[in-house]
Amino acid sequence: MEGYMTIKQTAEEWGVTPRRIQVLCVEGRIEGATKFGRDWAIPTDAIKPVDKRITTGKYKNWRKRKNSIRMT
Repeated sequence: MEGYMTIKQTAEEWGVTPRRIQVLCVEGRIEGATKFGRDWAIPTDAIKPVDKRITTGKYKNWRKRKNSIRMT
């Protein structure tokens, strides 16, 4: 289809994994993405959404810290 990209093409263009693109489509974070059967069609002019995942390291090893607090 003209004017649309596949998940694989979008992943290569944006530098992320195809699975991440699928998640963004399911969450509705890619504007204009539509589902045709089991495949997604993403507009060629779609803008990559901002990554909202936490990357500060604040939650790194949180289970270990939580367990060590309980034991003392």
